[in-house]
Amino acid sequence: MITFKDNVVRLDTSNTTYMFRVTRFGHLEHVYYGALLDEDDSADVMAQKTTIPIGSSINYDESDKLYSLDNMCLEWSDNGRGDFRQSPTELKMPDGTFISDFVYLSHRIVDGSVHIKTLPSSYGGDQTLEITLKDTTSEVFLILYYTVFEKADCITRRGVLKNENDNPLVIRRFMSMMVDLPDENFMIYTLDGGWIKEAHVHKKPVGYGTTINSSTTGASSNRHNPAFMLANDIATEDYGHVYGFNLIYSGNHFSSVEKSDRDIVRISAGINPHLFEWRLNKNEDFETPEAVLTFSDKGFNGMSHNMHDFVNRHIVRGQWKQKERPVLFNNWEATFFDYNESKLLQFAKTAKSLGAELFVLDDGWFGERNSDEAGLGDYNVNKKKFPQGLKSFADKIRTMGMDFGLWFEPEMVNPDSDLYRAHPEYAVKHPDKKPVLGRNQLVLDLCSKEVRDHIVEHLGRILDDTAVSYVKWDMNRHIAEGFSFSVSNQGEFYHRYIMGLYDILGRVFEKRPHILLESCSSGGNRFDLGMLCYSPQIWTSDDTDPIERLKIQAGLSYFYPPSTMGAHVSQSPHQQTLRDTPLSTRFNVACFGCLGYEMDLKYLSPEEKKEIKEQIAFYKKHRKVFQYGRFTRIRDARGKKNKVIWQSTSNDGSIALTGFFQTQAAAAESDDKLIVTGLRAGRYIVRTRPQRLFIERFGGLVKHILPVELNPDGFVLRMANRFYSLTDCVEEYECSDKALKAGIPLKSQFMGTGYNKNVRMLGDFGSNIYITTAQPRREEESP
Repeated sequence: MITFKDNVVRLDTSNTTYMFRVTRFGHLEHVYYGALLDEDDSADVMAQKTTIPIGSSINYDESDKLYSLDNMCLEWSDNGRGDFRQSPTELKMPDGTFISDFVYLSHRIVDGSVHIKTLPSSYGGDQTLEITLKDTTSEVFLILYYTVFEKADCITRRGVLKNENDNPLVIRRFMSMMVDLPDENFMIYTLDGGWIKEAHVHKKPVGYGTTINSSTTGASSNRHNPAFMLANDIATEDYGHVYGFNLIYSGNHFSSVEKSDRDIVRISAGINPHLFEWRLNKNEDFETPEAVLTFSDKGFNGMSHNMHDFVNRHIVRGQWKQKERPVLFNNWEATFFDYNESKLLQFAKTAKSLGAELFVLDDGWFGERNSDEAGLGDYNVNKKKFPQGLKSFADKIRTMGMDFGLWFEPEMVNPDSDLYRAHPEYAVKHPDKKPVLGRNQLVLDLCSKEVRDHIVEHLGRILDDTAVSYVKWDMNRHIAEGFSFSVSNQGEFYHRYIMGLYDILGRVFEKRPHILLESCSSGGNRFDLGMLCYSPQIWTSDDTDPIERLKIQAGLSYFYPPSTMGAHVSQSPHQQTLRDTPLSTRFNVACFGCLGYEMDLKYLSPEEKKEIKEQIAFYKKHRKVFQYGRFTRIRDARGKKNKVIWQSTSNDGSIALTGFFQTQAAAAESDDKLIVTGLRAGRYIVRTRPQRLFIERFGGLVKHILPVELNPDGFVLRMANRFYSLTDCVEEYECSDKALKAGIPLKSQFMGTGYNKNVRMLGDFGSNIYITTAQPRREEESP
């Protein structure tokens, strides 16, 4: 709900209040953002109170010695008016100066969301405030948009600049949002990393000065995700004040957190001003991406729940919104480029027998694509690999009873390709300097309409000819030399590239809404809300090691729900780490996302096939809860550093699925507790999901339980491992939701003194999934 009364603006969601007011000089003063206030709580009570001049201050107007913009909490700030903190804008005004002063002109409140013309945005908002500010000496207008999403407890913000002067307005920095908050001894939490180590959570105190979270790679990047949090220093997963921020944008982003000497913290987020310059001629305007804000007084989990609801309800759209995602098999880690139709059909046959619903053909099906050195940019099917064409192969997959998916990298070109030989001008490169390559490839110039038309035409032809139901859209290098012949002002390149990408995605997939698009960029190099407007799920990381995925998926889970995360079970030892992990743990981690398998199926033992078949059947049974349930990070009851605990709870609170992960074993490990939260009141059965223990894991220890001594690497035990396995410890308890919230002790782990069926065999990298299901309520029981 939005109200504008007596120059006070109040935006209420179900559990939060955001308040600011128009000052006597027309500036927007931020008053409050936090837990929901009573209707009668006034701005005069909640606003900061300056009652004496502060030394070294610049007075905005000589009539008020207390009115200094530098010492106020503001919604927006300009350069040249006495506020020395970083402004959300850097504008070369039509008069040639960098001095601006935007003050209140008018406002309107409309129902729903207001469409953005040039960029993807959220949808389904309850109300939108449009507040227009005007520069005091020129015909330049700043329109700020605030949209309220009441049930998700989120607010979005963005801005539009309009120039109605004869002289141009030059934009060098224009943030989507800015807000000043009183410091609460804030910590800033960011998601940082790189290839195969994306989205690791890093925490640092907000000290005096400025902290920056940004990307300059041409994409939102695996280095620094655009999402970040501010939390008071006592915040935990379930307690404390947490503010969350994100950006609906896939290009270079920039966020800053600046603490002033007055202990006011300024937060801003938007397009990165690095190499950015945009010229607005008369009657032209410029739109920023939309920023997302949320607050929770229930800790990090509370903030995450808000963001998850926002993504599932107001970002993901079309036929795949809230729709369960298929279990897929992808051939990449099994084959790389070395495959033919016969080999793939054998994989598909096995995958189908195990329960896969979708077969995804990855890189290598086109042109001379037998390595990463050639073929990108070409769309002709490789006839050596597919003698009867790709359509024939896709039809054979569908005849088996699976859907067919296909990998593309439409934004890229190899110099060794037919496309580059015919059109070298299509590539992004300096006209005179030697181009720099990444993964042996160049980036196609999406600023060019001719290039975009080429991609849309050829991509669409393949999609329609093969009738694919899934696309994996990859992008495997950063943009280093931002230049386009199609752009007169090269300061516009990076933003126009992203607008070109969105144009292609819209033209290709809006007319093919049945296709499930999974975005990828060397894994999680472009995991952002902008891509999620087109791509309901994103390949989280090229790292399929489950122990690394615990860090990657946990980091992303602060802002993005499991339904957006592609997660695969792969071969072990893992290609990225050489770590050897149990098949059970590989599944137990991957099932907290959109499940897939990516391994050489022909080398699976009969026991491994049984295990995978049971895994997939279990996942399908509980898929809705895993993908769309309430995801929560649970702190270990005893604070053990070698434990990671995840939980997904059904929306009605009757089912909980808990992943209990041990990163490394400790000698004589002390007892563990299982904590389950978020359940409705009642009685529950808790049971371990049965999983296999493979004999090879015990190595030479098996001689202590056998009547004869056998070589642990000999023929007999190798054959036994293929056809026989043990069942890991299965526990079952009945108790109340209160007991589960308090935590129930689990059976002992293996600690070197023996083995029996009641010993939990976790060891290094072990895990279990616990299923908690409600018992019938007494009024539901039969007489």
